Amino acid sequence: MITRLLMALAVSVSLSALTALPGNAQDADAPIQQVLQDHAEIIIKSSRRTIQPAIDAVRDSDLDAAQLVLEKWAAREMYVNEATGLFVYAEEADDDMLRIFDFATAAEVGEAPEDDYDQIKPNSGIRGLINSALVKFQLSDPDPANRIAALTSLSRNGNESHLPVLRASIEDEPDADIKARKERLERLLTISFGSDTENRVAAIEYFAGDLGVDARAALNPLVATTRRAATDVPDDMNIARELRVGRDLTEDEAYALLVSSDLAPARLTKDAQRQALQANIQDATVGGVPVAELSDPAARDRAYTALVDAGLAPAAATDVQATEAVAAHVFYETYSERDAAITTAAADALKAIELKVGVNQFLDLSLDALSLASIYFLAAIGLAITFGVMGVINMAHGEFIMMGAYTGYVIQQIVPNYTLSIILAIPLAFAVTFAAGVAMERLVIRWLYSRPLETLLATFGISIALQQLAKNIFGTQARPLTSPDWLNGQWAINDIVAISNIRVAIFVLALIFLGFFLFLMKKTRLGLETRAVTQNPKMAASMGINPDRVNMLTFGLGSGIAGIAGVAIGLYAQVTSELGQQYIVQSFMTVVVGGVGNIWGTLLGATMIGFLQKGIEWFNPSNTLAAQTYMIVFIIIFIQFRPRGIIALKGRAAGD
Repeated sequence: MITRLLMALAVSVSLSALTALPGNAQDADAPIQQVLQDHAEIIIKSSRRTIQPAIDAVRDSDLDAAQLVLEKWAAREMYVNEATGLFVYAEEADDDMLRIFDFATAAEVGEAPEDDYDQIKPNSGIRGLINSALVKFQLSDPDPANRIAALTSLSRNGNESHLPVLRASIEDEPDADIKARKERLERLLTISFGSDTENRVAAIEYFAGDLGVDARAALNPLVATTRRAATDVPDDMNIARELRVGRDLTEDEAYALLVSSDLAPARLTKDAQRQALQANIQDATVGGVPVAELSDPAARDRAYTALVDAGLAPAAATDVQATEAVAAHVFYETYSERDAAITTAAADALKAIELKVGVNQFLDLSLDALSLASIYFLAAIGLAITFGVMGVINMAHGEFIMMGAYTGYVIQQIVPNYTLSIILAIPLAFAVTFAAGVAMERLVIRWLYSRPLETLLATFGISIALQQLAKNIFGTQARPLTSPDWLNGQWAINDIVAISNIRVAIFVLALIFLGFFLFLMKKTRLGLETRAVTQNPKMAASMGINPDRVNMLTFGLGSGIAGIAGVAIGLYAQVTSELGQQYIVQSFMTVVVGGVGNIWGTLLGATMIGFLQKGIEWFNPSNTLAAQTYMIVFIIIFIQFRPRGIIALKGRAAGD
């Protein structure tokens, strides 16, 4: 009787405690609560190895509260009431209190002390599993950004359980682009996790020739092989090929494979054999073999075999035994994928992809070469005027490029808007370097016409002086010439072919200057006078043309174009006092190879050098300096066979 009274009292106290808790306002019979209670033990323990059934149960419950549970669980905001065992989610309140919410209704229940609740703290591995389960709800989220985020998550961590969920979401997807991404991802997951051979093969064939990195990532594991050894080639494995000892693998590699497969003991080394024999000498014999005979390798092998039989040494194979073991086994490679139809389809798809990748790599290399050629053309077009037309060897041409780049840098310090500053920098760089070129021609070059060696030495000295002047003004630290936002990033054609927007802009600028130069030389008076002076200065002077004035303007024009080239080059290269020296050699090579005095020759010369340099770098990507050396050697050989360049100058000037 007393026992019954005590039990009743205990029940009464427990009910009173439950009434005082916020959890009392919860519906313990709510379906979502029942799902959680069915897996309460593994949820509370939170072990990554055992938690998956609980996550799957919540995800597949088709309850409205399932997504809320998973989100709060992953965010470490899920708690369990110590007294009632009910699961809730909560947020911190004041004074060590929690604000409690019911999963079934998402309504606030009230506040309770933190000590009454245990926080469920899933580790990063469990959170990853929960986030993977959330994909089911995110794929149908009204917000397109959330659906895209779910697809991104699936592309990284998708598994077999996601396939039906993803397939179910495709038909009702309203956004065409997102639907296409879903269909692509569904095929990728089918390749890796599909259970039907026909569907997997169809998905594989869809990606034949596809350049996406994700397609190759899905296909490559299907054709991955493992080397194996056996007494006979098995019939129940997907064999990639049989290996021949001496052709596909060495005898040592073959025996090592036998050892790793537990088909043979480790090879006996000379040191191990000697140590074992020395440790077992008894009465001047080892294993029944006299010590005096151990100088013979065959006798040592017999002695060691006797020790192994007696249990005095570990089993090991001699060279003869290793050779016999290799001859008694077969060696082969097997696919990780056991279905031969799958591996055949994957191999065919990868061959198609490899061919297309090669074509696109060539296209990408060609774009890089054209980009480099446009840079060389911009750098050399001014030199084509001063050297090609006037015959002046201007070693300071690179410094005009450097002056143009520094002009752009100064303008950006004054005008913070990068787009406007670049627009202003182009004409100002032309003006500054045009004036510098005119001053150089009037003060130095005009006195040295027809004296190429003196011109070379004088302009080389001016080059050094201009570099030092730039160091005194701007210092030795590299200065950035920042490109506008619309020039950042790259123009990506596919996963292989891409080119930066700055390079595209420089290419367009080179075309603009090609058109400008052709118009100037063919349609303007200055161009007509320049061509006349180039062909025959004395006859041009007799016709009323002032050769000195033409030479001054021509030299200034060439210098001004170099300044504009400096602005373009400075957008992707650090601006330093040595900037021009990086392009002076290539500029001279461009003019000489293309044909002195011919703008089309300069264009072809820049294209040839750009493709040549990129081609050599492709064969030797780790050594750019070597690539440039090979390029110079090639050009020297080229000039030996065609000294006047690709397009030789015609007329009287050709004989100068």
